[in-house]
Amino acid sequence: MEKRKSYIGYFIFFIKILIPSLVLLFILRGFILIPVPVDGNSMEKTLSQGDMIAMEKFTSIKRFDVIVFKLPNGAIYIKRVIGLPGEAIRYDTDQLFINEKPIEEPFLEKNIKKDHETAPYTTNFNLSDLTTEEVLPEDSYFVLGDNRRMSKDSRSFGAVESKYILGKAQFVYYPITHMKFIPR
Repeated sequence: MEKRKSYIGYFIFFIKILIPSLVLLFILRGFILIPVPVDGNSMEKTLSQGDMIAMEKFTSIKRFDVIVFKLPNGAIYIKRVIGLPGEAIRYDTDQLFINEKPIEEPFLEKNIKKDHETAPYTTNFNLSDLTTEEVLPEDSYFVLGDNRRMSKDSRSFGAVESKYILGKAQFVYYPITHMKFIPR
């Protein structure tokens, strides 16, 4: 009998915690955490077609954050921030250089294939070749997809102005088998 009372006590405690948590999650979902579907394969292996991510729009943007933005033509994209305002960017032989300093991209380790030595994973470029700017303008970010060979990103549409950024992707919540925090 004591064992049954113990289980009932745990069940009541669980309900007291679960119901307020679900109500709080519902409120946060509409105001702080916004669901966004992943459409396309430009962020593969980090994000997959059909994933649902939770986005928030209150924290500042840092290098390697994954952001959601809407271009003036109405297209919505999910990409990784590579360059910040005021920075010069270039790639040479799959190496990222920011202001002429080499920067590691550990999140790409899962993506780079064995054949990247014969065909670069990220094609060589300078920011000035793409945009005629030596450095990124104020309030502008350079973004790339993690699946560099299949991504439409700042290499084709230019830097993303901060006014077009909807928020920062924090984690994948669906499908459950893909659930994870998005790595920087």
